Amino acid sequence: MAAIQFCLIFNVMGKSPLIGRENERKRLQKFLSSPRSEFLAIYGRRRVGKTFLVKEFFQYTFDFYISGLANASTAQQLFNFDTEMVRQSHLVYDAPSKNWLEAFQRLRGHLEAKKEAGKRVIFIDELPWFDTYGSDFMIALEHFWNAWATNRKDILLITCGSAASWMLNELINNSGGLHNRVTGQIKMAPFTLQESELLLKARNCVFDRYQIVQLYMCMGGIPYYLDGIEPGLSAAQNIQALFFENGGLLRQEFQNLYRSLFKRHDIYEKVVEALSAKKYGMPRSEIIRMAKIASGGTLTKVLADLEESGFISAYPSLDGKQKNMLYRLSDYYTSFYFNFLEASKRRISTSWLQLFDQPAQRVWQGFTFEQLCMDHIWQVKKALGINGIEATIATWAGSTQERGAQIDLLIDRRDHVVNLCECKFSLDVYTITKSYAETLKSKIAVFREVSSTKKAIQTVFITTYGVARNAYSDMLVQHQVLLDDLFE
Repeated sequence: MAAIQFCLIFNVMGKSPLIGRENERKRLQKFLSSPRSEFLAIYGRRRVGKTFLVKEFFQYTFDFYISGLANASTAQQLFNFDTEMVRQSHLVYDAPSKNWLEAFQRLRGHLEAKKEAGKRVIFIDELPWFDTYGSDFMIALEHFWNAWATNRKDILLITCGSAASWMLNELINNSGGLHNRVTGQIKMAPFTLQESELLLKARNCVFDRYQIVQLYMCMGGIPYYLDGIEPGLSAAQNIQALFFENGGLLRQEFQNLYRSLFKRHDIYEKVVEALSAKKYGMPRSEIIRMAKIASGGTLTKVLADLEESGFISAYPSLDGKQKNMLYRLSDYYTSFYFNFLEASKRRISTSWLQLFDQPAQRVWQGFTFEQLCMDHIWQVKKALGINGIEATIATWAGSTQERGAQIDLLIDRRDHVVNLCECKFSLDVYTITKSYAETLKSKIAVFREVSSTKKAIQTVFITTYGVARNAYSDMLVQHQVLLDDLFE
């Protein structure tokens, strides 16, 4: 790998075809340049670009590379491994590997036979798929690392997997022989709006930021999904083609998404379906009722797995009580699927162009824009000038005997201020009417009474193009965050 190391440094300096991922690239370079052997675990949601990052960074050149096979037996996985050894190694073996211990001994021999200076880079993709029932894969991996790799200074073992729960529980937080052996981990997050815009521009897709947000609200910042967007079509036309046309890239994605990640995928699908029906989120007790799942360890694991995989988000209540924790569906594709693709089975029309700008679509956009603002809270805080202030991010609902209130987004700050955020996705400058002003004043009053907060309450409007100035905005709007701020 010596000849490649210079190229990799060159890439990190900004010449790589990769979009974004600056922090991830810096960390990969750090592990590559380390004076000791390194064991790196990379995990994240399916289609988020884990494999692409590693392959692009290393220019598709490894000392050994293999990817696990989905739903394969131990014998099939071993056959795949032996096949790759024959292709990538000059060593010759008389018989196939009998087990994983023997297979990893062959990998060791292959690496020891290399004479070049520099790190030996091994990339094992889709690692969880190798761990088939009853196999000795984890024992062999443990022995390979503990008995050999750690005694050298030139090994970089990169493992990757979309099954985030497996990567965390079986590898990163392993309580057996691999306990504390992983020397680094990278959780791959979806692209931000800024990174999504860069990707679309690199593909010669010309959209204004309003259209980019429309696309983002359907598919999130998943590079694989964004890569399917066609230049020359509008956002609405792309949504129609990707989601609603026969053969569209994302039309059948849901049928593959959860099945590829979770063995008991039906339980996970029930939970996200239940959450899709309640835009503001649900406490655990309501999930149990809606999804018809028994309370206990299974649900705890399902919720943890979905959160770690990026499909749901957990938001604490301001009272800090665990029972009041709200779980919210935060995966844009899943939300869009249940709102429109699954719902289209009950409608005559299956055309997004016919649904476009209809009441149901506008309501969905309003709720989804709230989620987008929460996912870009760093950008919101930056626009407000409070990035350095510790804060709790929450949604809130409460009521007095006379009235109730729901707050889109709260930023409960340590400097004794609560930012009450109203998120408004509109085609033009947003105008506060008299009736809405009364609603907002009532909301603030209910929040102050129910929460018993002594903190100053400042209202923030997060809008596409700002708030029109009138008597009501002068009275109620302390701060504004615009669509462009979310792209910072």
